[in-house]
Amino acid sequence: MTYTERTETGWFSRLGGALKGILLGLVFFAAGTGLLYWNEGRTVKTGDSIAEARAVTVPVTDISRLNPELDGKVIHVSGRAETADVLVDPFFGVNATAIRLLRKVEYYQWVETARTETRKKVGGSEEKVTTYTYTKEWVSTPVDSSVFRDENYKNVNFAYGNFEDTEDFASTVTFGAYVLPQSMKAAITGAVPLETELSDERRLALEKSLSLNSSHIRAQNNIIYLGANPFVPEVGDVRVTFTQVPPAEVSIVAKVTGNTFEPFIASNGYSFSRLNMGRVSAENMFAGAEEGNTVLAWVLRVVGALVVIAGLGMILRPLSVLADVVPFFGSLVGLGAGLIAGLVGAAWSCLIIAVAWVRFRPLLAVTLAGAAVVLVVLAFIARKGGKPVKG
Repeated sequence: MTYTERTETGWFSRLGGALKGILLGLVFFAAGTGLLYWNEGRTVKTGDSIAEARAVTVPVTDISRLNPELDGKVIHVSGRAETADVLVDPFFGVNATAIRLLRKVEYYQWVETARTETRKKVGGSEEKVTTYTYTKEWVSTPVDSSVFRDENYKNVNFAYGNFEDTEDFASTVTFGAYVLPQSMKAAITGAVPLETELSDERRLALEKSLSLNSSHIRAQNNIIYLGANPFVPEVGDVRVTFTQVPPAEVSIVAKVTGNTFEPFIASNGYSFSRLNMGRVSAENMFAGAEEGNTVLAWVLRVVGALVVIAGLGMILRPLSVLADVVPFFGSLVGLGAGLIAGLVGAAWSCLIIAVAWVRFRPLLAVTLAGAAVVLVVLAFIARKGGKPVKG
């Protein structure tokens, strides 16, 4: 079940593409630089907003009634998020008294996968050999098989229905005497399978709308299956899985506004609010927020540095293409260009982060710079002192 396709690109075409890539490389370089600088400011300001929220947070134990004295204050409280709303899937009729009702749809389809190998030739041309393989898999959206490369697999896909994943929320979720806003409803996790049942009326409606007989419509556990046999799936089968987020114990840190909550706005304009599942102390919630901020800072630093390095690699790519007239030399030049892009990109990223620290954390930056100078001086003194005395 494979299909192979070969394409060849001449040296001049490759060189022209590499030269055009310089512009894209400059865009990547600028974008990565901007991301690195912005991320340091975001990290500092987010940390400051967390510290500011921590300083003004008031512990509360009773939310069974509205307390006007809490209005405008940032509180930490644990309690149960409840709802009386019945959520109903409009097409399948599945329902639950829950904070959230989720529908996930999967389709059994032929899937095309491409694997490309590049081979350089003397003279600078390049041959690409692409191998396409075809397998049947469960996927989240129907696959358009009309664009498959292999004629034997064109237009082989269909589906017994085309549905979207859905996520419905209860309109009212209470938290003691208070009501949770949408942002906090969305933060409540802990989805569990929802038992599905199809009434005779709903089954007949599905048969009519989908043009299927009853043997191709099954409800089992939390799945509605459209197809002949869920244990031996065939192309075209559809699997619809339902889960619900039931009422649960949660802990929040947020600003009280009337009978609901909103994020605390710090003096730097950054907002802070948090919802954790279960009974979690204020200290642990703030520690989690700080840890999340640190993790995100490092993720964005790595991403920014990689974007900078990728941009430099694009800028230097014409050198390796020029040398590809002799593939061996082209490979050596490409390796050297990659090494240079990595080293220069890493150094540039560190420089941008240091400059950002001077802007957003000047005291810390000066302290670190002073420590670095002291270390250099000590190292120099130690080196001088370790030299043998000539007599």
